[in-house]
Formats: sequence, C-alpha cells, structure tokens
Amino acid sequence: MKKPELLIPAGSLEVLKVAVDYGADAIYMGGEAFSLRAKAKNFSKEDMAAGIEYAHSHGVKVHVTANILAHNYDLDAAKEYFKELNELKPDALIIADPGMFTYAKEYCPDAEIHVSTQANNTNWETFKFWHRMGAKRVVCARELSLREIKEIRQNTPEDLEIESFIHGAMCISYSGRCLLSNYFTGRDANRGACTHPCRWKYAVVEEKRPGEYLPVYENDRGTYIFNSKDLCMIEHIPEMIDAGIDSFKIEGRMKTALYVATVARTYRKAIDDYLESPEKYRENMEWYHSEIRKCTYREFTTGFYFGKPSEETQIYDVNTYVNEFVYLGTVEQVRDNRACFMQKNKFCTGDTIEIMKPDGENVSTKVLNIYNGDGVEMPSCPHASEQLQVVLEPMPVAGDILRVSKRENDHE
Repeated sequence: MKKPELLIPAGSLEVLKVAVDYGADAIYMGGEAFSLRAKAKNFSKEDMAAGIEYAHSHGVKVHVTANILAHNYDLDAAKEYFKELNELKPDALIIADPGMFTYAKEYCPDAEIHVSTQANNTNWETFKFWHRMGAKRVVCARELSLREIKEIRQNTPEDLEIESFIHGAMCISYSGRCLLSNYFTGRDANRGACTHPCRWKYAVVEEKRPGEYLPVYENDRGTYIFNSKDLCMIEHIPEMIDAGIDSFKIEGRMKTALYVATVARTYRKAIDDYLESPEKYRENMEWYHSEIRKCTYREFTTGFYFGKPSEETQIYDVNTYVNEFVYLGTVEQVRDNRACFMQKNKFCTGDTIEIMKPDGENVSTKVLNIYNGDGVEMPSCPHASEQLQVVLEPMPVAGDILRVSKRENDHE
C-alpha cells in the first residue's frame, strides 16, 4: 500500500519548524507576493531560505504557493519572483494561473509544478491536460467526491500525482472563486486578500422599512448561511488511500503553531497506524478525535467526499471557533533546569499545563516558577511575547509545545 504524503501548512518560519518536527512529509508556504494568503505572515526571502534549509535537513520537502489569478500588472514582477525562487530551490511550486504556470516552468526549471485547487480541477481530462503541460501534480477541487477522485486516478497517467485536502477550513464558494470580499471591501480573494465575508452574519432589509433588519433564516439553526464547518477526514483515511490520493493536504497557512502541531501529529499517527495495522487505526480512533479537538475548529464535516453535503452537515450556524486548549509556547531550550520559550498566552505559577511531544505523548506538568528574561521571578505572565524561563515538574525538552486546557485554568 503506497504511503501518502502528509502536506502541512506553514505561515511563518516558527510554524514551519513545528510542522517539520511534528510529522510533516512536506510543507507548503507562501512568499511575500503572489500567494493566496496575503494576511498570513508569509516568508521573506531570508526566512524562506532558512525554512527550506531546515526542512531539507530533516528530509522534508517544501512547496511554495504562487497561486493568485494574475493580472497584466503582475507579470513583470512574477518573472523576477520566480527567478528568486529558483535560487532558493524549493521542491515544488503551486500554481493556478496558466500565465504564472508558463513563467514558473521557464524560470524555475528544476521545481515541480503543482496545479492548485484554485484552478477548478474537477475531471480527468483536466488532470491529463495539466500533465501534458508539464505538471507533476494536480490538486483536486474540493467539490469532488471520493468516487470521482478514484475515477480520475483510473483515467490518468501513473506518474501524475493527485493531491486532496483532508482537513481544515472550507470555502463556501466553488473552489475558492469568490467575489464577496472584493465587492464589500475592495480586497480580492483571488489575489490573496480575502476578508472572509462568508463568516459574517447577514440580514435583509425591506425597502420601505430602512433600518429594520430581518434575519435570514435558511432553517431554524441560525442565519450564517454562507459559513461552512471545517473539513475533517480523520475517520476516513482508508477511503482516501483507496481513492488513489498521493498527498493529504491540511489547510491552514494562517493557523497557529499549536494548530499545526496538533493536526500534523494526529494525522501523522493515524496514517502510520493504519499502514501498520487497520485494527490499530480503529482502536486509536478515540485518541485521534480527542487530539484533533485540542486546537481551534468550527465543528466538522466530511465536505463533498461522500456526495453533495446537506445544510445540516455543512452549514455552521455561528461564526466562532471552538477553542478548548490555549497555546503557551514552544520550548526553545532547557538551561539550568529552566524551560526557555517565547510565551504566547497567560498562565500562572501553580497551573497544571500539558507538554505536547512530537511522538504523540502528552505529559501533565505543574508550573513551579516563572522568570522573565532578566531572571526576575513573577507570579504570572499576562503580556504576550515575553521571553520566559519556567521551572516545571516534570520538565520538557527543546521542541516540545506547552499548552493549557481552558477548562482547567481559566484566568479570564
């Protein structure tokens, strides 16, 4: 049975290292231009070089997104961008636009070209077309079922790889082709600046009653008629493999290090467990579900994989995340029996927190002492982005992530 690639997002150099350490076979990231996540931190040329070096040193591939739908005024800059990327030697470029595809082939001849889901890849003739053009991989449109993907696999060349999303946020528009953001705010979703108006609450106004907002009820569950649940296929890895998918893609280049670590580690273990033994995979299903809910999510759906979803299975009737655990930081080093890290959220002396290890182990630990960067002891750390030294019992090691349950330690 062919082992699928686990492809993990990275929105910053910090998150890239976490993705590599917590189980990615490959990561994908965007540069400062031509990526569909303009609001993500994204990578400078220097950070991209450092990220590629770190990933390659750990045997992990790097894919760079350049999947905007380009306008005329983008083209000259795109040429220069691809020339810079060629110097950095990423393993693959993710492209949606035929013009950008042409430049990527010309100026990055050593990189594989992967055709983005943004290109609406919904049938095997489209996959074969991109293969003839020189693409190594095509990413499935999110509207495809597993039955359709299996048919595509049966009707395309063996050396053409198929990539498909396995987890993360769903766009309510067809393969991400949305005009709402551009219409409401002037920010173009197809050029990376989406403001996510699908998550907003809508009402209607009758023309003779201005100011009187009438809620839009699609049914009795609420008014968020564009707001989708998150995709989660942790229960369906056997079906994903059977469909012939070569790469399982996690959505989330704007997600935190905790989200990336949690999802990467959970899917890494689930994939490896299934390939080792289907029985082991089934036995550990409760653990997968428990872990996947320890990062932010919007309730889960299987999307279009088993046919067109109903309103009940896809529409999420609030616009908030479920958030049961809080990210405290990633341990940079342990020095003089103190864990050193950049703190992201508040915690206090006496709290019980959790050490999250790359191998799947979770260790409960107690906060004994907290010191600031100057070595001054503090009872708590209310300000984000402080460099801390913390004494825990038991102690973590470098690379471990620290997180805390919101239910156990609520300091609001």
